[in-house]
Amino acid sequence: MNAPATADTARDSGFDLLAELPPAVRGQVVPILDFGSQYVQLIARRVREQGVYSVLVPPDVSVDVLKEAGCVGVILSGGPSSVYDEGAPKPDARLFDLGVPVLGICYGMQAGCELLGAEVKPAQSREYGRVNLKVDDGSDLFRGVPGSTTAWMSHGDQVNTLPREEFTALATTPTCPFAAVKHHKVPFYGVQFHPEVTHTPHGQDLLANFLFDVCKAKGQWTMADFMMSEIDAIRARVGEKHVILGLSGGVDSSVLAALLNKAIGKQLTCIFVDNGLLRKGERELVEHTFRGHFDLDLRVIDASKDFLGDLSGIVDPQEKRTRIGHRFIEVFKRTADDIAKEHGDVEFLAQGTLYPDVIESGHGYAGTAANIKLHHNVGGLPEQLGFELIEPLRNLFKDEVRKLGEVLGLPEAMVWRHPFPGPGLAVRVLGEVTPDQLALLREADEILLDEIVSANLYRKTAQVFAVLLPVKAVGVMGDGRTHEQVVAIRAVESQDFMTADWARIPFDVLATISNRIINEVRGVNRVCYDISSKPPATIEWE
Repeated sequence: MNAPATADTARDSGFDLLAELPPAVRGQVVPILDFGSQYVQLIARRVREQGVYSVLVPPDVSVDVLKEAGCVGVILSGGPSSVYDEGAPKPDARLFDLGVPVLGICYGMQAGCELLGAEVKPAQSREYGRVNLKVDDGSDLFRGVPGSTTAWMSHGDQVNTLPREEFTALATTPTCPFAAVKHHKVPFYGVQFHPEVTHTPHGQDLLANFLFDVCKAKGQWTMADFMMSEIDAIRARVGEKHVILGLSGGVDSSVLAALLNKAIGKQLTCIFVDNGLLRKGERELVEHTFRGHFDLDLRVIDASKDFLGDLSGIVDPQEKRTRIGHRFIEVFKRTADDIAKEHGDVEFLAQGTLYPDVIESGHGYAGTAANIKLHHNVGGLPEQLGFELIEPLRNLFKDEVRKLGEVLGLPEAMVWRHPFPGPGLAVRVLGEVTPDQLALLREADEILLDEIVSANLYRKTAQVFAVLLPVKAVGVMGDGRTHEQVVAIRAVESQDFMTADWARIPFDVLATISNRIINEVRGVNRVCYDISSKPPATIEWE
């Protein structure tokens, strides 16, 4: 049964879904209507992990737009609203005219069920966290899922009544009689719980059943497909023009450099600014990789004296970042002007913006996403220099960027290296940044990473680094008293870096790290381990 069109039928929001899709996935895409769930990125990642391309779209996206994209299924995300509230986001009332399967998750289930005649009310007993789930129908959606399992709930509302002749309850919990449902006449499924989170142990099985058994998706999207379609798109857009890329040595810009080099070769020039705040051996690694392995046009600018001069006497973290950003723009602009004199057709600035960057910049389609951070990696350069921005990675998650790097042939050590902050070691030397402090921190950091790699923990952690604290501690070495500096160790585990937990590094590994730093780095007599999670702490100290 198709839902009747109403006065609330969604407007065409002008969202260009086709522009968001690599050509290779058209006709095999699963759009996710974003109602503002904190887990919406996870849904997209879980679908893509199955080899099916997914993309976030506005909650009121027109059915005509979805038809044009040739989707094989649609997912409705969770969200913080109540469907009965005035102004709550709703899908196009013609959603079920698409004729493709629809899966509603949490709020998405409630929104879909309401469209099909159900009633949603505040739950008599709210459910948050793990709950016991009893599966009553083990066919299609729950195929292979145990009859008794656990699921992760996060809801205060729930479906109160259903048109019994049109719906079947597939699963229940002790307080939620409609924990999962199926409609008999239109291909709609709803789950009140969150299958996308790891706390739902069979959630990935459920999503796979929806994608392959229900939607009949082919699951053939690969990173090689993405690479080839992006290469074609880059060549078509750039033509004979020249592209500049600010290469930091991090994963994102390195993968982007390799992709652009494969697409346009000598039409790309990379600028690497040595600000004097790099990790030990950073500059040498970048030069060896991109001049030796990829043979691209790399301009290395040593501006370390200028950056360190700007930081002299500065202890405020935000002032450090501001000064570093201003100096970087100045150095980059000067170098870009020189490149433009050589290539009169420089029109593009490439940036390694990723999908989470776009979302966190306040572009949540439900209008509920906070502006967590600006995603322009080089701080406003496109506007200042008059470049047209090119961002080939803007639809990828971090793990997908790493896969792309492997396909492009980047060294494993570069593809899997941990993130490094834009201001570099300036935000890991707490207090004034001086050459001596930087040298001390580099030695401590190298020892830390050496032991983490030796213990086979590098790929098991998301980020590991040393921090030099602005305090001195009393110690004893030999028969003498010492009054030397303190190093803190930070190691976290995270999937998306929006949240993180401190890594449980084995005590014997921590002991080795501490002993080596104190014995080998002159000027340090104490090592501490940071056991703060994000939130409330941040990953970096400044």
